[in-house]
Amino acid sequence: MAGPPPPVASGGRIVCYVAALVGEFAKAFGPLNLLMREMSRYLLFVNLPYAYPILRPLQAEILRRGGEVAWFVEKECPDELRSDEIRLGTVHEVIDFNPVAVFTPGNYIPHFFPGVKVALFHGYPINKRNDHRDDHFTIRGWFDLYCTQGPSSTLVFEQLERKCGFFRVYETGWPKADIYFSSEMQVNARNVRPTVLYSSTFTRSLTSAPLLAEEIERLLVARDWNWIFMFHPKLTDPDILDRYKRIATEYPNATYVGNTFDVTAMHKADVMLCDSSSIILEFMFLDKPVVTFRNSHPGPYLIDVRRPEEVGPALERALTRPDELMREVRTYTMFHEPHRDCRCSARVLDAVDDFLERGHVGLKRKPLNLIRKWKMRRKFHYWPFRK
Repeated sequence: MAGPPPPVASGGRIVCYVAALVGEFAKAFGPLNLLMREMSRYLLFVNLPYAYPILRPLQAEILRRGGEVAWFVEKECPDELRSDEIRLGTVHEVIDFNPVAVFTPGNYIPHFFPGVKVALFHGYPINKRNDHRDDHFTIRGWFDLYCTQGPSSTLVFEQLERKCGFFRVYETGWPKADIYFSSEMQVNARNVRPTVLYSSTFTRSLTSAPLLAEEIERLLVARDWNWIFMFHPKLTDPDILDRYKRIATEYPNATYVGNTFDVTAMHKADVMLCDSSSIILEFMFLDKPVVTFRNSHPGPYLIDVRRPEEVGPALERALTRPDELMREVRTYTMFHEPHRDCRCSARVLDAVDDFLERGHVGLKRKPLNLIRKWKMRRKFHYWPFRK
């Protein structure tokens, strides 16, 4: 270690000496700090099945950096974990695991879980319900940092950061976007005949599934197209799902995926038919056109129709990929997600590192949220004072 700094004026001597010691300590123990980061543990919290494809790119980046990662899946949520993924089954196991950060694309996170609470979002701010304020921007007091996707979300969250003062905002891009902008996904599938991916939202007032079943069945016969049915994870109406399952059984050019996400279906399709769902935007990341049925926010980046009989001609037009439409698609997607380098997950982890280094200095305390916290403990049956 180097000797003390040269003498300076009284009062500054101690400050300079301490600064020199700190600098030497950082040099000596920098590799140790890096090792500690590599040994860090992270928790992925799942309360709805759409979380899996959002969190798995993040898991891959954690493992690539040498960290440890585990999952906690709520009991009410379908369990889609693979055999090679680490599962924690109880709150006590989470506390023993002691993660440095917990990530979720949902609206809440148990406050008694250890670690920094990180919001990743389950989609983009498209305000499909035409609410006065998009639920995407609701602050509930659970999170320490928000990892935003692009201008459509960052600008509003930065305003909320200044207003609320108890969290930080980092624009990182969306981890799931790392899937879409990979070289494999950006190469179009070679289909013998056009393939239509039909997806519908779960919101009862917006879903097109009950209204389009008959027309889709007619198009299965009238057009030489393949169809894939893949619905929102929260669309669980058995009557709707059974109807499309039956259609797929009766027609050889239809495939039923169900209400789970399948990235291969996104890649294989040439065009999407939808209504009002953020998966529209995700499909557009692949530079593909979308036809919508009674979209709540129609724009020039969509071909929107109001009547079932208009669906077929609209799909035919979309399959020609009109230049003006595709230009609008690219502008629209760039506003929501400009990060196309497949490093969104890496930036999320870098944001956590920065937050851990800065700590809570300059931040206010989170709201007490006493009623919400009591409900959260009741939900998870976690009362630490009870044995």
